[in-house]
Amino acid sequence: MSPAESVASFGEYLRSLREARGGSLEDMARSTRVGIRHLEALEEERLVDLPSPVFVKGFIRAYCGFLRENPEDALSRYQSLLGERAAAQAASAPPGPRTAWANSSVLVGLVLLVVLGAGILLINLTVKRSGGTSVAAVKTEQETSAPGKPIATPAVRDPASASAPAPVHPVTPAPAVATPPVASAPPATVADPPKAPAAPATAAIPAPTRTTATKHRLVIKAIEPTWIRVQPDEGVATEELLPVGASREWTAERRFVVTIGNAGGVEVQLNGKPLAPLGTKGTVIQRLELPAPPASG
Repeated sequence: MSPAESVASFGEYLRSLREARGGSLEDMARSTRVGIRHLEALEEERLVDLPSPVFVKGFIRAYCGFLRENPEDALSRYQSLLGERAAAQAASAPPGPRTAWANSSVLVGLVLLVVLGAGILLINLTVKRSGGTSVAAVKTEQETSAPGKPIATPAVRDPASASAPAPVHPVTPAPAVATPPVASAPPATVADPPKAPAAPATAAIPAPTRTTATKHRLVIKAIEPTWIRVQPDEGVATEELLPVGASREWTAERRFVVTIGNAGGVEVQLNGKPLAPLGTKGTVIQRLELPAPPASG
């Protein structure tokens, strides 16, 4: 890189590349399918007239590809330009009021701390009072209901029965009754218990096999120079400028999110079936989901 290029801004750097190659914006727009309005905005650094950075990076790659230059230096200058604009906007934005919010936060924190301390003190006092009484009651109950120690209960006597002595009746002995001898029976033999029938052998049931999720297959073929960006599921997105006749293939478990800079310059196949044309030449398709999500009821 020459000293002039090292200090040149992003737009000046692109313009110097194009003028050194002797190319025109009209020829570049026809070859890359990038609008001439966007190419002029790149060279003049009018970021407000450009789409999101994802599309701008594709435009830069197409710009440098037309000139047969490495796009990495131009992309680096574009990232630096974005950082400078963001820092300038942040510095020019008026700071929001923070004093009142900070004071209110400190006040709320102090109030919560006082309430928490009072709650802890009240819980400790309640536990101490209830704990002493309950322990004494449990100890008394254990002593009175300990096993092996009968509880003596005082006898209650009727006053009338205490004054009069209880009558005494003579007890007549019962005559002795002869008991005939009992012949001893022979010991009974205990039969062996019947054996339980053997349980039938159970055939082993094979464990159910776990089916794998169906994969989707996406194929994109360029019939014109076209910039594309494909993200399978939540994986890493692929973005590049496809030349004429180039074909790319992806697989995904659930879906693809596709962005195409020239909808009429590609042929798309999903799961082996060609899709209808996504749009006319030069049309930009942003974040197209394939296969299409089911319509909500």
